[in-house]
Amino acid sequence: MQKLFFYFQLLKFRLSVTVVFSAAMGYLIGIDSFVLNEFILLIIGGILVTGSANGFNQILEKDYDKLMLRTLNRPLPKNNLTIFQAIFFSTIIGGLGLYLLNLIHSSNGFYGLMSKSTFFGLVSILMYVLSYTPLKRISTLSIFVGAIPGAIPFLLGYVAATDNFGLAAGILFAIQFFWQFPHFIAISWIRDEEYKQAGFKMMFGGVKGRYPAMISLITSTLMVIISVIPYYAHIDGFQMSLVSFFLVVVLGIWFTIKSVNLYIKTDDIIAEKLMMASLIYLPVLQIIYVVDKYFFSHF
Repeated sequence: MQKLFFYFQLLKFRLSVTVVFSAAMGYLIGIDSFVLNEFILLIIGGILVTGSANGFNQILEKDYDKLMLRTLNRPLPKNNLTIFQAIFFSTIIGGLGLYLLNLIHSSNGFYGLMSKSTFFGLVSILMYVLSYTPLKRISTLSIFVGAIPGAIPFLLGYVAATDNFGLAAGILFAIQFFWQFPHFIAISWIRDEEYKQAGFKMMFGGVKGRYPAMISLITSTLMVIISVIPYYAHIDGFQMSLVSFFLVVVLGIWFTIKSVNLYIKTDDIIAEKLMMASLIYLPVLQIIYVVDKYFFSHF
């Protein structure tokens, strides 16, 4: 039973559920008629794919996790699981997750090989494990690269619902892509000493200051602008009411002010507030989109 707990740790279940929440919201935004079995396949497949990426990430960073207080109790640094066990588990759940995603619109996928949902799930695993993870010790470019697989869940959910990768899916991807910069800048700011001790280069410019804060401010602003495009673009199946436009703008201004404060004060406490705001902003925005589709669309 204790071994199962260690595998559960490797999966990073809480983080996986948080990621899959974005996919679920993307599905609800895109769907015209709710299909329960598709939704279940998306949730379970998404958790397994995300868990697989988390597992491989921990395999590659086993020796570095020992150097950080936040990660030294993970199952691999503590030798609660062997490398072979972790590789086997991560491979199995990754393959199973991709298979479940492939059952969604599989007949309309890429050249009959895989569904679009599977394709984006596979891309997210490969980019997270083979690009983002090794780049963390080389360059802050890792944050940009990591933002791509990190932004895929919102897009993947919409594609699973519509079997279509178009402007609406691109907007959802862009929102979550730009959201990750203030989110990770805040995290890197708070954990700067830990990351440096483990040899991770996660702070733009190398030091806390105006430069990373400016990137946070710019990307926050871009994110807010993109978030209201559905109000003006009148995309089929993804249109925003005036009520939601107002809510999204207010939410975006509130979040962007956190980045403004970080730029002005360059303070650890402000960075922590930005991180907490980022954890609130994204799910609330997604919920507004979903509620808008089903309740506010006639306003």
